[in-house]
Amino acid sequence: MKACVFPGQGSQSIGMLAALAERYPVVRDTFSQCSDAIGVDLWALAQSGPESELNATINTQPVLLAAGVGVFMAYLAARGQPPQVLAGHSLGEYCALVCAGSMHLHAAAKIVRERGRLMQHAVPEGQGAMAAVLNADLAQLSEICESVSTTSEPVVPANLNAPGQIVISGNANAVTRALAALAAAGVRRAIRLPVSVPSHSPLMRDAADALFEILGGAIMQTPTIPVIANVDVELHTDWQQTRERLARQLYSPVRWIETVEKMAAMGIATAYECGPGKVLSGMIKRIAPAMVTHAVGEPDALAAAVA
Repeated sequence: MKACVFPGQGSQSIGMLAALAERYPVVRDTFSQCSDAIGVDLWALAQSGPESELNATINTQPVLLAAGVGVFMAYLAARGQPPQVLAGHSLGEYCALVCAGSMHLHAAAKIVRERGRLMQHAVPEGQGAMAAVLNADLAQLSEICESVSTTSEPVVPANLNAPGQIVISGNANAVTRALAALAAAGVRRAIRLPVSVPSHSPLMRDAADALFEILGGAIMQTPTIPVIANVDVELHTDWQQTRERLARQLYSPVRWIETVEKMAAMGIATAYECGPGKVLSGMIKRIAPAMVTHAVGEPDALAAAVA
C-alpha cells in the first residue's frame, strides 16, 4: 500500500520545482489556478523571489499549496499508482484535502492565504519564536515548557516531527527561558528557527477562531482518499469535523510521529513526498525505518520512483 505526504512551511526555496514543471506542465497549471484565485503570481515568486517575499507567511502558504498539489498531479501524470492514504504536515494537510477531492483548489488557495495573513498578524513582530530541539525526551521537554510558561508568555511542544526531533513554539521570552532550562538539564542541541510566527502554540487561538469562521464558508466533500488529521491522528470523514480540526490545528501540536505510525499500522509500505525537498522523507525513515520513501519533487526522482 502507498501513501502521499505533503510538507509544510520551511520546504520552500527560490527556483523550486522548475525542472519538474518543464517536464510536467500540470505543475505550472496548478500554480496558475492558485495565482488566479488570489491575484498573486505565485510561480514568479517561487522562481525569482525575492526570498523575503517568498518566506512571508502570507505568500509561503499558497505557494506551498500549489507546490504540493502540483507535484501530486505530476506523480499521477507519470503513471504513479493512486495512494491509499494521504497526510500533510501542518499546511500540507490542506494539500492532502485538495488531492483527496475534499476541497477545491481555488477555494483552498484563498483559505490558506487568509490563514497565513491571520497567523502573520496574530503576534507582533519579534514577540513569537520557534526552536528545534534535538535528542530531548518529549516528557522532559513538556515539563520544562510548562515550568517556564506564564499565561501571557507560553511555550509548548509544537511539532512532534520524529524521535529526538521536536520543535517548541510560543512567546519569544518563554522560548529563551525554555532553551536555557534545557541546556541546564543537559540538552544542548537546540536551534532557534528564523521565524517570528509561533505556529501551533496558544498564541494562535484568536487566529484559529477567525479561521474557523472563514472555513464555514467553504464547500467541502467527503475525501475520496483517506486523509489523516494532524490534531488527533484520525481520518477526515465529516466536513464540520474537518473545519474544527483545521482551526484547532493552528494552536495544537503537529503529531507527525503518530501519523507515520498510523500509516504503518494501516499497511503503508511506501510513501511519496509531494512537494519541494525531502524533509518528510527523512522524518519518516526515523519513525518507521521499514517504510520506503521517495521525494518526487525532481523529474528524475519521480521517474525512478514510479518505475
